[in-house]
Amino acid sequence: MVAVIAISVTFTSCKKSDTTATDSSSELTTHSDDQARFDNENDATLNDADAAIESSAAFMGRELNTLTLPCDATVVLDSTATLRRITITYNGTNCSGTRTRTGVVELTMPLGQHWRDAGAQLTATITNLKITRISDNKSITINGVHTITNVTGGRLVALGLPGGLTTIVHTITSPGMSVTFDNGTVRSWQVAKQRTFTYDNGIKISTIGTHTDAGVTGIAEWGTNRFGNAFVTAITDPMVIRQDCGFRLVSGKVTHERLLANVVVTFGLDATGNPTSCPAGYYYYKLVWTGANGVIRTVILPY
Repeated sequence: MVAVIAISVTFTSCKKSDTTATDSSSELTTHSDDQARFDNENDATLNDADAAIESSAAFMGRELNTLTLPCDATVVLDSTATLRRITITYNGTNCSGTRTRTGVVELTMPLGQHWRDAGAQLTATITNLKITRISDNKSITINGVHTITNVTGGRLVALGLPGGLTTIVHTITSPGMSVTFDNGTVRSWQVAKQRTFTYDNGIKISTIGTHTDAGVTGIAEWGTNRFGNAFVTAITDPMVIRQDCGFRLVSGKVTHERLLANVVVTFGLDATGNPTSCPAGYYYYKLVWTGANGVIRTVILPY
């Protein structure tokens, strides 16, 4: 009887351990996917905002188109007595091949400023921006307000030109972006990032986190994930977007902390987990964490 009980306890413990490991893997993988989508789509919206502003004489102080306007949206410029305003309305067209977007982004700035001025601030109000992934029809919906500051001043068109600026720096902050996940869960995430623009065969954007909390530096996003667990996401290697690769994320590394385990996520890889350069198809990112009993777990996913 003692032997039977011992075997039964051992078997039950193994089952519980296996179940716990599976649950942990699922939660960490899902959270990493949520954060990657949130971050990439926020960056895509910021890129669209840059294109809209650079194409507006009212915002820039002179008229010269430099970036391509979004293919799945209409862009309208108007003004009030005190504000300049650009409204970007996404129409759900699948022009990227990977996702559709609906919703509105409104960009506003005081009449007394031009975006090329050092210290100029832009408010980006995101309303019901729903991004649906074509591969699995899963969506996230983003609402909230970003404050974008042109720290150095300058225009992106000047990058790479003789006598032009070699570096332009923008900061992006938000006290709370509302994120609705595909299961209906709604959470609030905060944002603190810096984007540095340089020229290398086109515009190159390097992003770092600027928030520090309890000894963790380089935090770009933090809040509560869909599972109700608090997290911070720190950028440990700059997240790099390149114009000559279709403004895709080509490299970078983040760490998700304060979850069931710390997860290190590396971007810009091929399907085997090795660095690659601007593939015709998907890029991949690799998740690595230490699970139960010290077992190192790895998951590779496309983006």
